[in-house]
Amino acid sequence: MSDAALSGSKTPTARSLVSALQLDTRLLGMIGAFIVLCIAFNVFTDGRFLTPRNIFNLTIQTVSVAIMATGMVFIIVTRHIDLSVGSLLATVAAVMAVVQTQVLPVTMGLGLGHPAIWIIALVVGLIVGAAIGAFQGWMVGYLGIPAFIVTLGGLLVWRNAAWFITNGQTIGPLDETFAMMGGAGGTLGETWSWVFGVLAVAASMWLLVSARRRRAAHGFPVKPVWAEVTMGVIISGAILGFVAVLNAAEIPAQRLQRIFADQGQTMPEGLVMGYGIPISVLLLIVVAVAMTVIARRTRFGRYIFATGGNPDAAELSGINTRLLTVKVFALMGGLCALSAAVAAARLGFSTNDIGTLDELRVIAAAVIGGTALSGGIGTIYGAILGALIMQSLQSGMAMVGVDAPLQNIVVGIVLVLAVLVDILYRKRTGD
Repeated sequence: MSDAALSGSKTPTARSLVSALQLDTRLLGMIGAFIVLCIAFNVFTDGRFLTPRNIFNLTIQTVSVAIMATGMVFIIVTRHIDLSVGSLLATVAAVMAVVQTQVLPVTMGLGLGHPAIWIIALVVGLIVGAAIGAFQGWMVGYLGIPAFIVTLGGLLVWRNAAWFITNGQTIGPLDETFAMMGGAGGTLGETWSWVFGVLAVAASMWLLVSARRRRAAHGFPVKPVWAEVTMGVIISGAILGFVAVLNAAEIPAQRLQRIFADQGQTMPEGLVMGYGIPISVLLLIVVAVAMTVIARRTRFGRYIFATGGNPDAAELSGINTRLLTVKVFALMGGLCALSAAVAAARLGFSTNDIGTLDELRVIAAAVIGGTALSGGIGTIYGAILGALIMQSLQSGMAMVGVDAPLQNIVVGIVLVLAVLVDILYRKRTGD
């Protein structure tokens, strides 16, 4: 029998399998690197890194940067940069803290714990964040000042504006309902987490089936049935596995006792309860879905990628690139406000150093996630995965006992290597 016949009788190769499943090879590489990173840290920490409790903490710590990273994708795709996001976060956090602890209780007479306080504070924060972002976008789009300069100035201005808003003081404690958006105090619980997981699996399967029907209806090639089933199993396993891990993170016995005591009850002997999905993670999922829909299904998203791919052609085709710049920066400002709410809620108060160096973490997350600095290319899920890799790297080094200066050195090296790998990958694939 000839070699050709022998090769034809072999089982499909890994490359053919990836091709059939239509998987992003760069995404697979990132996931592989993330898995290797987690295993390595788990070995060096004697199994403490991959415990449910640490994974639970890791997801909470990732949310704030990940939310801003989704907006940074749009900024970088349109060939701009935003160095002010950490400082803008600090300003908005200060505004929301002052509103809920001083303005509303004193000026408007709303007592502490009033159910409207957290809503008003969040709305005010979103308005302030979007307004500041739009102002910076106006300077970039209509005045022609480079985004690097505008946001570099914003980095200095908004960080110190936050100091003046709070008079250099730590503002807190924040409203209890507001604080549920950021930490272990606000979770869905085990039962509702499983409900969410099942609904997420059902929605994912519906999207897979709908996408297949749309492609078939328009005459586009579709995946083999086995490939669709395989993808469905992978997605379902990932969702339910994630829920199972978060449910396995047990609430400390002392905290459970306080919860029962606050309700005037006695905790049953030997009771064990898991946290479930944090509300902040649920918020990130909502943001990720919304930003993905904007990027792929709306005219605004198409304009963003068209402008990033070729600004001159986009303008000649009738796209108002100046107004688009204002909208993109306003969206970034709004996402900074959302991240400010999560970050401040996780701490329980607003401090002067909140969000410090977040601008570097956010940009690094977007770049590591595959967003091209040359513009026109980027994904929301890549940025979130990049944020998770960044946070895992820092948390793992902290658990191992690496000093903070060395941690920053490693993160800087990883960022440069990520850009190098991205350049080599795009040269190879011709993107």
